[in-house]
Amino acid sequence: MPRPTSPSALSTLFRLKPVTTEDDSGLKRVLGPASLVALGVGATIGAGLFSLTGIAAGDNAGPAVTLSYLIAAIACGFAGLCYSELASMIPVSGSAYSYAYVAMGELVAWIIGWDLVLEYAVGAATVSVSWSGYITSLLAEWGIHLPARLTASPFETVPLPDGTTTTGIANVPAAFIIALVSLMLIRGTSESARVNAVIVTIKLSVIAAFIGFGLPWIDTANYHPFIPPNEGTFGHYGFSGVMRAAGTIFFAYIGFDALSTAAQETKNPKRDMPIGIIGSLLVCVLAYASFSFVLTGIVNYKDMIGDPAPVATAIDRTHATWLRLAVKFGILAGFTSVLLVLLLGQSRVFFAMSKDGLLPPLFSKTHKRFHTPWLSNLFFMVITGALAAFLPIAELGHMTSIGTLLAFTIVCAGVLILRRTTPDMERKFRVPGGPVIPILGIASCLTVMISLDSLTWLRLVVWLALGAIIYFGYSRRHSLLNR
Repeated sequence: MPRPTSPSALSTLFRLKPVTTEDDSGLKRVLGPASLVALGVGATIGAGLFSLTGIAAGDNAGPAVTLSYLIAAIACGFAGLCYSELASMIPVSGSAYSYAYVAMGELVAWIIGWDLVLEYAVGAATVSVSWSGYITSLLAEWGIHLPARLTASPFETVPLPDGTTTTGIANVPAAFIIALVSLMLIRGTSESARVNAVIVTIKLSVIAAFIGFGLPWIDTANYHPFIPPNEGTFGHYGFSGVMRAAGTIFFAYIGFDALSTAAQETKNPKRDMPIGIIGSLLVCVLAYASFSFVLTGIVNYKDMIGDPAPVATAIDRTHATWLRLAVKFGILAGFTSVLLVLLLGQSRVFFAMSKDGLLPPLFSKTHKRFHTPWLSNLFFMVITGALAAFLPIAELGHMTSIGTLLAFTIVCAGVLILRRTTPDMERKFRVPGGPVIPILGIASCLTVMISLDSLTWLRLVVWLALGAIIYFGYSRRHSLLNR
């Protein structure tokens, strides 16, 4: 029979990692504030803007989807300020995982690190599948038709030229873009940041073009009622619909979460991380609110129900047909930059966990020439690429939202705990208002989490249970704090 857990053994679950700013990571510090803002915007503006806006408006909030974006942004703003304080205190890789290890102990750190891995893996796979759909559509407009069975997973049905249907083999374009971005990240962080800056410029230009050309075609009647009355089901219009939409589109606000994983590749993280986090959040809030307001003004929310491409519908009504092609380029750019930062964040969380002994040491080995965690990048290239190629991953998109919200909640709590346990530690940035903003951040994130469906919660519990098996089977014994 197993021996009962002793008090001393139980206490090891909550052992704290010492606060340190020493850099023995082997990573190159190449990122400045402008690059960080671009990385944050690159990770944030993508699927949430072009895909989720129409879904959230048609199914949940109506024209008030703009309000949903603002509500989600407020919760993100509270969390973003807390991220900024912790990033200025603990400028190391790992994001919420590293902050939780210092503030709450090893078990909580493991939970949030494992949660972040799911968040980034599912998010990247979902985005790559969407990228595949758009590149297939764009190539078709140029007369290039990819084999249908090579653009869908084995669990999806695809039409054949003779009118019959069959199942897919693998989503090859989705796996291809995962591999391409992963190899780019192995090549170097500074090179990846430069490519990302160009991509971000393209997609912000496309968003501005959509807003500018769409404004004259707004029909104000589409805004009435701004919040459609609830139809008797929680989350289907009314204020509950606005909140359900806010929970759904939280997927769109994971940028600064992934951004904070690059702290050990930032030239001056204590100063530049807060600038990158807050700056990218402000840019994205403005883009989301403006875009959703124009979209719901051009297309009535009822017409978005079941419409797989409401943005294309809106463009058709403006008669600016060239804008359709530009928006497809912008969407592809958006998806690509999101993938870049998600895969960057994914490998850096595993890098930090490996450095702490919670994962095998191969995940923290850096390339002698490129100074990047190349084995970690290759591992996730294979795993995420396989998810994208062989699974109908779109249904798991909600998992990214609940994972993000859990990370935000723990970060806000970490600010409160560290102010009590290490009040004299240097903070280059400090959240104003004492405990008010961290408490509001915790409350707002938990409120949005509650609005998510039960299946999403079940998936989270199952994933964390799997993580618990790995932690108690390997990580707890191999932890550096156990030596």
